[in-house]
Amino acid sequence: MRQTVKGQLAIVICAVLWSTSGLFIKLIDWHPFVIAGLRSAIAAAFMLAVRGLSRRRVPGRAAPGAFWGAGISYAATLLLFVTANKMTSSANAILLQYSAPVWAAILGWILLKEKPGWEHWAALGAVVVGLLLFFREGLARGSLLGDGIALLSGVCFGANSVFMRMQKDGSPADSMILAHTITAAVGIPFIFAAPPEVTIPAVSALLFMGVFQIGTASVLFSYGIRRVTAIQAMLTAMVEPVLNPLWVLLVTGERPGALALAGGGIIIAAVAMASLAGAARDSRMARTKTAG
Repeated sequence: MRQTVKGQLAIVICAVLWSTSGLFIKLIDWHPFVIAGLRSAIAAAFMLAVRGLSRRRVPGRAAPGAFWGAGISYAATLLLFVTANKMTSSANAILLQYSAPVWAAILGWILLKEKPGWEHWAALGAVVVGLLLFFREGLARGSLLGDGIALLSGVCFGANSVFMRMQKDGSPADSMILAHTITAAVGIPFIFAAPPEVTIPAVSALLFMGVFQIGTASVLFSYGIRRVTAIQAMLTAMVEPVLNPLWVLLVTGERPGALALAGGGIIIAAVAMASLAGAARDSRMARTKTAG
């Protein structure tokens, strides 16, 4: 029980750090790929330093397909999410990204032959309703493209979770380091196309995101996920979509629209209910197997 509490606390802190991304992305007036690339370069260096200081045995590498799939899909998630934050509201970006578990269920069916349960299909229907509300508001506000990019980041995030599950003997940290390396390689060259205005506030925000918002959060998530179930981690991480738009509102005054809030509420509720229903079914099956 003590280890479970430590794991949950680690994921709560991780989710709080994740939730600051929308605010700092808004505060840095640079090209989104430059922000994503430099943030990931700092995060990769930080994670490599942490791994170098660790005395624990590093797990073996996963199958190349799963390893590269996880790295590329998470790199795409990072690049798309930062871009979406520049083109639509932070609330829209994070809430649309949190449709990821539904896409993970569908992609898991295709790639892992894990057939979705009834709760996943019900959640998908609710997510479609939520998306319709998002895109109706996005069209009215001129942020339809940004909402679409945010949705695509959710699909990539869902794909990343499937590729991570495909890794049996691999290290999740290695896949994250690969993702940050790819993101840095793609994003940093945009410095020459859109030279950033280097200021102390921008550099400070970038350093915070690289070391804490992404780097430390990744370390905490790796620690926590070994001590709690996937369903506990998913539900605990719901702190992020709640806090992300709150920080932006308090500092910049950006307010999500009523339709976006309604659509986001439907998506979050659908994901949470699907996760709880799936956990309850797995628990019943485990009890039945034990009794048999």
